[in-house]
Amino acid sequence: MGVRRQAVSNPVAWWWGLLTLVSIANIAFWILLYRQLSGQPVTAAAAGSETSSMLMLCAAYVFGCAFRSVLPRADVQRICLVDSWLSSVFVGRSVATIAEICFAAQWAIILGQLGTIADAPTAVNIARIIVPLIIVAEICSWYAVLTTNFLGNAIENSLWAVTFLLVGIGLSRLLPDFEGPLRWLLITGLVGIAFYLGFLIVIDVPMYLNRWRIGRANGTKLLHPLDGLRDAATRWIVTHDFDHWKDEIAWMSLYFSAAVWASLALCVLSSLDHDLLTYRAQAAALSPPAVVQPMSLR
Repeated sequence: MGVRRQAVSNPVAWWWGLLTLVSIANIAFWILLYRQLSGQPVTAAAAGSETSSMLMLCAAYVFGCAFRSVLPRADVQRICLVDSWLSSVFVGRSVATIAEICFAAQWAIILGQLGTIADAPTAVNIARIIVPLIIVAEICSWYAVLTTNFLGNAIENSLWAVTFLLVGIGLSRLLPDFEGPLRWLLITGLVGIAFYLGFLIVIDVPMYLNRWRIGRANGTKLLHPLDGLRDAATRWIVTHDFDHWKDEIAWMSLYFSAAVWASLALCVLSSLDHDLLTYRAQAAALSPPAVVQPMSLR
């Protein structure tokens, strides 16, 4: 009875339960979205293919984040909440890598889609470099995981900051070219990106840099990548101690909720292919008409 009461009062248990509930809701919303979009008549093969791609990319992110919510872990520290091989850092990081690249691909598709409609080369060019930047970030993350060097995490999250700064520039470029609800969606995206960049710059990256400095000051020995691969696949430490998780709770909570909602929103936005053209047409209609020069009678 005492153990059960302690578990109920443990803030980590409440946080874990909340993550699980949010993940269940996210999966349910994706299923509804899939049924809605897959049941719609498709007037163009390309549009149908793009919608299907976005649904699959969204699924990878939604289900990947749900997996990581049910089995939380902190990579470099090798801590987790469930004693299972599924909680190993190797498994979790592999799932995260696939999910995050898919999330980046969603942003690349939607930015390229809107940039093409608006004839905005800036947005289109930014769309082309989003996925390569995130692949480099994933390599840095794996370096941190295998060597237990927090500097890799700091560089990884700095690259995420650079990527979404560029995305924000792309969305800002698109603002004058769209009207109506789409413009408000772009503004909402810019506000979300601003908060995300603030979190990375003020909290997340400094946290990893501080851990790296402490490790250097303490003379912490780094692992060779091959030894780190074995360690990441075979060693996990089960702990429900709040002190071990307190620095992870903020970013995990935002990551497994708001970021997933962004992925779902991108999926919905991409499906509005013909409506996007309508909003672009409205913007064009609101622009002043071109001045027609009188024809010469000669």
